[in-house]
Amino acid sequence: MRSATPRRVLLLEKVLDMSLQFISSTEHSNAPDGLALANDADALAVAFDNEQRIDLHFPKFTDGRAFSQAFILRRRGFTGDIRAHGDVLIDQLVQIQRSGFSSVVLRDDQNVEHGKKLLSHYKSFYQGDAIHPQPHFAKEAA
Repeated sequence: MRSATPRRVLLLEKVLDMSLQFISSTEHSNAPDGLALANDADALAVAFDNEQRIDLHFPKFTDGRAFSQAFILRRRGFTGDIRAHGDVLIDQLVQIQRSGFSSVVLRDDQNVEHGKKLLSHYKSFYQGDAIHPQPHFAKEAA
């Protein structure tokens, strides 16, 4: 797999604010349709030129293929909304955010406020992620 060029990575870092937006299931149902990718779809082959949002489904919380799809879409330069929905738990929020998702629809029994609190526990990370691939130590040296 080809990685993002440094120029594309810089563009992603400037364009994307990776704060995670919480969307209610009602808002999600009433929103205009985004491009829905099946869990087994190849994110490298998806044409997303005119798309504003891509919806990635978690059929079970133990199925992590949507994490990989989001990561690949960001590395390919998609700057629109990538939304996680389905069996999404607050336990997954940090990984969801670091994989490149920008919005999330939690499972109905999950507490949004508790999820936001969990996200606030981590101000920075040592490793790179979908949007900021350079590790912390490399940023310090630059």
